[in-house]
Amino acid sequence: MSDLKQQLDLLVNQTDIQVSATQADQLVGYVEMLHKWNKAYNLTSVRHPSEMIVKHILDSIVVSEHLEGARFIDVGTGPGLPGVPLAIMNPEKEFYLLDSLGKRIRFIKQALHELGIKNVTAIQSRVEEFQPEEKFDGVLSRAFASMSDMVEWCHHLPKSDTGVFLALKGQLQKDEVEQLPEWCSVNCVKSLNVPELEGERHLVILSRKG
Repeated sequence: MSDLKQQLDLLVNQTDIQVSATQADQLVGYVEMLHKWNKAYNLTSVRHPSEMIVKHILDSIVVSEHLEGARFIDVGTGPGLPGVPLAIMNPEKEFYLLDSLGKRIRFIKQALHELGIKNVTAIQSRVEEFQPEEKFDGVLSRAFASMSDMVEWCHHLPKSDTGVFLALKGQLQKDEVEQLPEWCSVNCVKSLNVPELEGERHLVILSRKG
């Protein structure tokens, strides 16, 4: 067993997440590809694969149990985070990964191909210019500076009555909630347990006011 696989197993065992052997292989394969491509394309500031397991893989897959619905879009996905790990964990759900930088989308497409991931569509576009034919159950992001920016730029993406915004944050600042537009409110804030990650992690679920 590779060191990364062993590390992943140890970390997952500290959570309630169930990861199959195939999923573990895909998650580790994704980290190995990200590490390889990162040297040339600078896709993430996290340099070491064992750090990527904690800061990218675990930090993404802990959100899995909070995904309600079948269609999700990860905006500002970067090299595919949290979208690729979540797609691996939820093969029955459909994920769209959106980023404006070509090198990131090229990496994602290659990773999908090499790892045999079938439930992801990678799209190169600015979020405000992307007009999907069908709206989404959840709009995910871990990259946006503020929640108000996220909901303003992505307001056209969730289903109008049931869709939600899912923002991955560190500490939740009170002023961020106060700056949200009138039409949007926080449904709930879930504390995320990410083993061996320093600092707090939260998932903020937001929706249109009824």
